[in-house]
This record gives sequence, C-alpha cells and structure tokens, in this order.
Amino acid sequence: MKSVFALTLFAENQISLYNKTIVHCFKNNSEVYKGMPLMNEKNSGTFTLINDKTGDKYTLPIISGTTGPDVIDVRRLYSETDHFTFDPGYTSTGSCESSLTYIDGDRGILLHRGYPIEELAEQSNFLELAHLLLFGELPNQKESEKFVHDITYHTMLHEQLMNFYRGFRRDAHPMAIMCGVVGALSAFYHDSTDINDAHARMVASYRLIAKMPTIAAMAYKYSLGQPFNYPQNNLSYAENFLQMLFAVPSEEYKINPVLARAMDRLLILHADHEQNASTSTVRLAGSSGANPFACIAAGIASLWGPAHGGANEAVLNMLTEIGHKSRVSEFVKKAKDKNDPFRLMGFGHRVYKNYDPRAKVMMQSCHEVLDDLGIDDPLLELAMELETIAREDEYFIERNLYPNVDFYSGIILKAMGFPSSMFTVLFAVARTTGWIAQWKEMIEDPTQKIGRPRQLYTGPTARTYTPLEQR
Repeated sequence: MKSVFALTLFAENQISLYNKTIVHCFKNNSEVYKGMPLMNEKNSGTFTLINDKTGDKYTLPIISGTTGPDVIDVRRLYSETDHFTFDPGYTSTGSCESSLTYIDGDRGILLHRGYPIEELAEQSNFLELAHLLLFGELPNQKESEKFVHDITYHTMLHEQLMNFYRGFRRDAHPMAIMCGVVGALSAFYHDSTDINDAHARMVASYRLIAKMPTIAAMAYKYSLGQPFNYPQNNLSYAENFLQMLFAVPSEEYKINPVLARAMDRLLILHADHEQNASTSTVRLAGSSGANPFACIAAGIASLWGPAHGGANEAVLNMLTEIGHKSRVSEFVKKAKDKNDPFRLMGFGHRVYKNYDPRAKVMMQSCHEVLDDLGIDDPLLELAMELETIAREDEYFIERNLYPNVDFYSGIILKAMGFPSSMFTVLFAVARTTGWIAQWKEMIEDPTQKIGRPRQLYTGPTARTYTPLEQR
C-alpha cells in the first residue's frame, strides 16, 4: 500500500502575499491592479508534511516572491523523505526564480519588470522593452540611443549563411529553416559562445535580437524565390523587418506607419510570457551549458508545436472553415457538443482565467490595420460575431472562454500579407527577446543546476534475460 502524506500548514509567521489587502494602483489607476503588494517580503513560514503510514513529520520552508502565491521549497524532499512529487506538465511546480515577467491569470494581469503590458504596448516600443527585459529598467535617452544603435548595427548576417539557405528545399516550412539557421549561428559567431564570459553573453544576446528579423525575412523570401533584402540602418526595428519581408528590387517600398506600429505592438505583446513551454525549453537546454544560439534554436523547435506558437494559424483555419458569420451559431452549437470533435480556437487560455490583457490591445491593432488598408474582411465580421457570443453566452462565461491574443493576431497578419506558415516565425522573432533574457538570467543565477526532472516509473521490475533460442 502506498504511503499517504497529509499537508499541514503551520500558522506561525505565515504571511500570504497573495491575499494581502494592501491597496496599490499603477499610473493608469485601473481597478485590476488594486490589491497587489508593494514590497518584496520574505516569508519565514513552513509547511509540515506528515507520513500517515509512519507518523514521520517533515518541515518544508515557504518562500515568498514580490507578488503571487507563495511556494513550498521541496528541494530537500527526496533526501529527507525518499519521495518525489508528481506533477505532469509542471502546472504546480516552480522551476526557477525570475524577476522578468509576472502573470496573474485569474485577474488578467501581465507585467514585464513590473510594468503592465497595456502601458508598454501603448506607450513604449519593442527595443525599449528588450532593454527592459535584459537590464531590468527602462533606458534613459542616452541608454536608449546606444542600445538602438548597437542592435541596429548587428542586424546583418554573415554572407556565407546565404549558402546555408540554399541547402533547403523551396517548399520547406519557414520554421524548419529557422531552427537550422539559428542553430548554425554558433558556427559563424563562435566568439560569443563562452557562457562564462559576461561580455560574450551580452554580445550573443544583442546578435540574436538583432539578427532574428533578418533570418526570418530571408526564410520568407527564400520560400517565394525572391532575392534577399539586406537590413537598412536608417529604419526602426519594425520598419526594417517589414522592408526585408516585402520590398522587391523592381519598385520602391514605402513604409506604412500603421503597419509598422502594428508590427511593433505585435512584437511587444509576444516578447515574453513567463515559464511557458518554449521558454522552459530554452532554460532546460541552457542548464547543460549549451551555447545561446543552440538554446534559442531549441526554443524555436518547441514553439513550432501547434499547441504553443501555432495557435493563431489554427484560429485562421477555423474562421476559414466557418466561412461566414451566418454559420457562427451552427459552429458554436458544434463546439458545445461534447461528442463533436470541432473546437473553437482562440478562446480561453491555460494561464488566463479572465480576459487575456494582450487581446484587448491586439483587437485595437486589428481594427487600425483593417481600416487603414481598407479591407472589408468577412473573417473580421465573423470574428466579431464570435467575440460577442463568447462575452454574452452563459456557456462561455461559466467556463471563462474569453478571446485570447491569438484570436486577433492571425487576422492582422493575414491582412498584412503574411501566409499562415509565417505566423509562428513572427512569434519566434518576438519571443527571442524573452528567451535570451530568461537564458541570461538563468546563467547568472548561482542556484541553478542542470535540469533533471524525475519520473514515476511504471514499467517492469528487474527480470532475467532469456536467450533468443529459449524464448
């Protein structure tokens, strides 16, 4: 019979930051940010773990962050109890300490270094956010100018990498090309692969942030059979990305400021999202001491999965399947039917149990882009009809199935001229900033160890080998 453990929380010295009643508002005075703690308070409380079979008791420390739920420190659990925890998907396990991004899914909050995503998307720009994630603070004027300059002048790729592209089939998926090219960067920039050198780490970080749009744009151009466009140092990060993607030698390419702003905002909204699958992959790969280019390539491979980075493409495919807003009721009925395989994509989120704060900003960008381009897209009407139903129908309300960021981003990208195969690539360009900041934070954390998850073994116990002729 398996041992049964009972959890008992000592009341002494217990502080629950998550339930504190301290009233705190950010500049926008939004109600959603009230009640968040103001200070980083360490907690000296403990959990007592009792083995009901033996009566043995084990004391586990509790650690408090600046906000969010407290965590039970189980690092000594196996050595003291001879037991592991079992947590498929790591939904109840904290693998690291991080000061980059905070999510409160119940309240629809996303913070980067303490700043609400709504404020950053409305008032900031992508490179300013990149500086914030890398260094912990928004840059002043001098710091901003230097950072933008350094990123801008690292955007070119080694010319020999052009031969690398030509090794792929023309119909290769752009994410397959991204995995290969990014992984190969270590062969061209080996001077910045020493993870123990702070300067080398920073050079690698700058190179990855700077070169990722160039790599992505060339993957797109290669799939079309068009010549590559080189980066232009007089353009902003988003503007440069657009010209590398869409300019052709036969005519002048004019930057549309609305599209450039939409692209910049899209990059901001996807820059980092706590310890998701791809970010955890980057950290796990990095924990072995792998070079940063290999780690980011691993993150790209993880992002490629349809349950992660491919969600906006799935939304667009769903809208295309529905076809017209007159058929929305029919498909909503199908979605409610447990026996029907059809599922509405772009609704709900594993983390956000309330409205996705990124979706609000993305919806605004969606309208701005379509209005500017003069596109009367029936898919948008269809999407708006779905959103209305989701916000009013009791089935969706009870299950907190609100539109997420992927719901709108696919429509925006389609309107801007991107094929669906490029959606996840754009996600990777944005998320590289978060990945490299998370990797850098992990490398500089003296408490981090090589990742080594445990398992619950359910296979055969030890048995004797039988020679082939005796079986």
